[in-house]
Amino acid sequence: MSKKETVNLIDTFSEFKELKNIDRSTLISVMEESFRNIIAKNYGTDKNFDVIINPDKGDFEIYRNRTVVADDEINDPNLEISLSEAQKIDEDYQIGEEVTDTVDISAFGRRAILTLRQTLQSKILELQKDNVYTKYSKMVGQIVTAELYQIWKKEMLLMDEEGNELYLPKSEQIPTDFYRKGDMVKAVVAMVENKNNNPRVILSRISPVFLERLFENEIPEIHDGLITIKKIARIPGERAKVAVESYDDRIDPVGACVGMKGSRIHGIVRELRNENIDVINYTNNISLFISRALSPAKISSIRINEVEKKAEIYLKPEEVSQAIGKGGLNIKLASMLTGYTLDVFRELDETETEDIYLDEFNDEIDQWVIDTLKSIGCDTAKNVLAIPREDLIRRTDLEEETIDEVLNILRSEFEDEN
Repeated sequence: MSKKETVNLIDTFSEFKELKNIDRSTLISVMEESFRNIIAKNYGTDKNFDVIINPDKGDFEIYRNRTVVADDEINDPNLEISLSEAQKIDEDYQIGEEVTDTVDISAFGRRAILTLRQTLQSKILELQKDNVYTKYSKMVGQIVTAELYQIWKKEMLLMDEEGNELYLPKSEQIPTDFYRKGDMVKAVVAMVENKNNNPRVILSRISPVFLERLFENEIPEIHDGLITIKKIARIPGERAKVAVESYDDRIDPVGACVGMKGSRIHGIVRELRNENIDVINYTNNISLFISRALSPAKISSIRINEVEKKAEIYLKPEEVSQAIGKGGLNIKLASMLTGYTLDVFRELDETETEDIYLDEFNDEIDQWVIDTLKSIGCDTAKNVLAIPREDLIRRTDLEEETIDEVLNILRSEFEDEN
């Protein structure tokens, strides 16, 4: 047999010493077990063998220990050596003493060496998988930064500093995210799957936990526990609301999070692709909490239904659009943050004639049209009629024919009353 198989085995072994993510003692244990299995298969036992593993040098040594017996008393040549053979090694050997000699790996045979090489590779791969699963299972909810290695249609493949594969699905990316191969990507570990001992680390940039961890990293008072994040509501890439609380009256939690001229929160906003972030003071007073959550709108009054987790919000006409927000984002986030279904109503002045809510016209006007009008702050007939036709078309993006039909229906209602 040539030395090729032996060299291949040494090369394979040398590769393992570079594995930084596997515990040294575990690595030695696995390798020794693999060698002992092949020794036992060749010699019937491994009890009289010493296997020395040296991961630092990337090599190994195997020694066999045999007892010196008289030349005509050998029963097991693996466990015993004749006196004459022992004295060829060293003439001072006597019967009963132990002889230790080096075992050449080539003595195992070509097939055994190939089997050993494959076994080692298989066990090391299994160790790596176990290590990745254990490591990242403990890191769920923590932020990691990894290099973008490959971009696919449904997900991106990232590599950490140890060469472990991490996955960022398209569904977990911020809609405005844009990366190129080689970019460093920051995300939170969302979950670790393990199917058939194949760990799959899933990352997320849209999780509220990602925003929470960014706050912890950027705001020292949150990191130190002086300020607590109580709740987060987030529409990734668009807007988020974060409720914070301080147990120290001397600390303004909102001011501490935002910083002078937004200096502290600026880095978070930039990381989230310019996602607008509203930071508000948390309170157990649900009416006050809802009022703060709907900021910047100023609420006139609130009617709470704690059983159904609903709240009716009454505002002055000029505040309605701010409460609802662009595309309905503000009220949606406020509802997510407080856990209450919020219905916004326009407060009528005493001098105003009776108005009619748009929902009462759902037998004549399609509900999606009503919802579109409500999204721009028009929840009553007079709200709509007070806005010029051209402005309605521009703000709702509805067809001219649709707007004209709506205006005719609403005007006819008041004409009938008159």
